[in-house]
Amino acid sequence: MSSSMENCHVDVQNKLEVVRPATEVYAQEAIEALKAGKVIAVPTDTLYGFACDACSLEAVNRIYEMKGRKHTSPLAICVGDVSQIQHFAVTEYLPHGLLDSLLPGPVTVILRRGESSALEKSLNPGLDSVGVRVPDCNFIRVVARGLGKAVALTSANLSGQPSSLCIKDFENLWNRCAYVYDGGVLPSNRAGSTIVDLTRPGKYKILRPGSAKEETLAILEKHSLVEEAPAI
Repeated sequence: MSSSMENCHVDVQNKLEVVRPATEVYAQEAIEALKAGKVIAVPTDTLYGFACDACSLEAVNRIYEMKGRKHTSPLAICVGDVSQIQHFAVTEYLPHGLLDSLLPGPVTVILRRGESSALEKSLNPGLDSVGVRVPDCNFIRVVARGLGKAVALTSANLSGQPSSLCIKDFENLWNRCAYVYDGGVLPSNRAGSTIVDLTRPGKYKILRPGSAKEETLAILEKHSLVEEAPAI
């Protein structure tokens, strides 16, 4: 851990005006930045991420540009509480209590958007599903609640580069963010969240093992979901 701390040390002179501690004192500032269509960097329970208002096409495009990411790669959304998911994705067909068992936590659930989704059509156009996160991280959840809309969330790094466990890891991208919220060195590996596809009733498919695969599988099986057979 000492070497990680050294690698993640940030010179105070380099912080300038962009870096803030990821505390509730600065949550309103972050909310206003998102409302203004800006991109911020935030800690989660797995990795640091870039976040913006998922309903701002300009901000979403800015994230793709920052990361050098193809628009064909979809962005996940983050909400403050499990109860908010129903506004953006179809949840009625899921076993009772499943989402509350999986979330908050280091899991991304892929759900059907449905016709009544409050998500802008411009977010991940052409896809009838969406990845949803409720991180077990107080700061981003407070910000998402305050925004009152879905937050687009993706890892804070250039596309194809290692994920970030501290703000130093993506220092070369600070100048593209309105603010960088520092939550210290995250006590995680770089595997990111476990991604599970729940778009088919009664079925699941692990799309990325991530950092919580075993715990996720145990919860899915407890709720009587079965693994989707691989395509032949």
